[in-house]
Amino acid sequence: MSKAMKIAIVDDEQDMRQSISQWLALSGYDTETFGSAEDALSKLGADYPGIVISDIKMPGMDGLQLLKKLMSTDSALPVIMITGHGDVPIAVEAMRVGAFDFLEKPFNPDKMTELAKKATNERRLTLDNRALRKELSDGGQLMKKLIGASPVMERLREDILDLGQADGHVLIDGETGTGKTLIAHALHAVGSRAGKRFVLLPCAAYDEDALIRRLFGPAQLEDSELPAMEQARGGTLVLEDIETLGDAAQARLLSAINEQGSPPETRIVAISNLQNEGRTCEDALKSGLFYRLAALRITVPPLRQRGEDILTLFNRLSEQFADEYGCDAPEISAQEAAQLLQAPWPGNVRQLINLAERAVLQSRRASGTISSLLMNDHDDMQPVMTTEGKPLKEYVEAFERMLIDNTMRRHKGSIASVMEELCLPRRTLNEKMAKYQLQRSDYL
Repeated sequence: MSKAMKIAIVDDEQDMRQSISQWLALSGYDTETFGSAEDALSKLGADYPGIVISDIKMPGMDGLQLLKKLMSTDSALPVIMITGHGDVPIAVEAMRVGAFDFLEKPFNPDKMTELAKKATNERRLTLDNRALRKELSDGGQLMKKLIGASPVMERLREDILDLGQADGHVLIDGETGTGKTLIAHALHAVGSRAGKRFVLLPCAAYDEDALIRRLFGPAQLEDSELPAMEQARGGTLVLEDIETLGDAAQARLLSAINEQGSPPETRIVAISNLQNEGRTCEDALKSGLFYRLAALRITVPPLRQRGEDILTLFNRLSEQFADEYGCDAPEISAQEAAQLLQAPWPGNVRQLINLAERAVLQSRRASGTISSLLMNDHDDMQPVMTTEGKPLKEYVEAFERMLIDNTMRRHKGSIASVMEELCLPRRTLNEKMAKYQLQRSDYL
């Protein structure tokens, strides 16, 4: 049960709302009470982080009127109605209007708690989905997720902004775990189609006949969705694992693309994972389809080519997991920083996410090291990796930059606190921040 979820209790009888509130509070819920529907309406807006339990019979605005007002503001808000004996017809009308459920007096408190649990779970899911949709339509937020100051990441962000404004189809390729689907979302969100439909279709999840039907129709009786090409009309259709398309599906897709003309009504973003297999998307697709889809192209860099971005990402990820698990983020040594930079990362960012979570969990138990996790992930990895690859000086500088960045972030830009923790005089700290292009304003 999420601590953020609330339960608003609306009842004109003080004893009743207090007893409901106390019972639910004992069950771990955060409650707030209102003596009238009018009071409740002044506080319960769209995206209210919880549910409502309301009596039906109240002076002034009754519970049914309150329900109608709430449904007009947020039709997905769960409202549980409390009815008196013999008020079942009113309860039925409440359900028709949009009530989540109703309780008939005198009701069993355990049943109320059970209903509250179901309703809050549903509400949490609704709000999470809304937040995700909002995030995936916000180009600025998506671009912030593409963390990194390496030249390849600077170039990637520039490519997304440039290609997002174009109308041509796009091919995104790169190794597994590099974030290709996130980039497809970003391309849509920063372009002119941002307010239109975004449809994602995992091609590898279907056999060829089912994929053709899912893409183009006709819909069968058991199908609850329109064909993907129709769903995405005017917006963006993302085809994951484009290389899995068979000959018949490729022919239908090429025909559909040709029928659209230029600029296309529906933009197609194709995602290929073939780099991991030593083949290319060009090998897997017929040339006519390949050159249509690859009119514009983004190749996502693997994590091992992103240099100090690895430490930046590990830092951010471990902080996020530490917040989630309620503990401190693990501190890493210079040797571990060097190992993070030298690791081959076959699973790319996805693998780094998993490693950061495991590092936080073992730090919470005060056991294990990041080195041991890396050794488990990469059997051929040596305990110390600074004698090959980059010069030792570069590893030391990368570690030093990460250490100052971590400390500045933890102390929210307090120079005095950072000086004290790192035992650095102000002039030395200023020089190092200038050297590593760290701005105090970024941490305030």
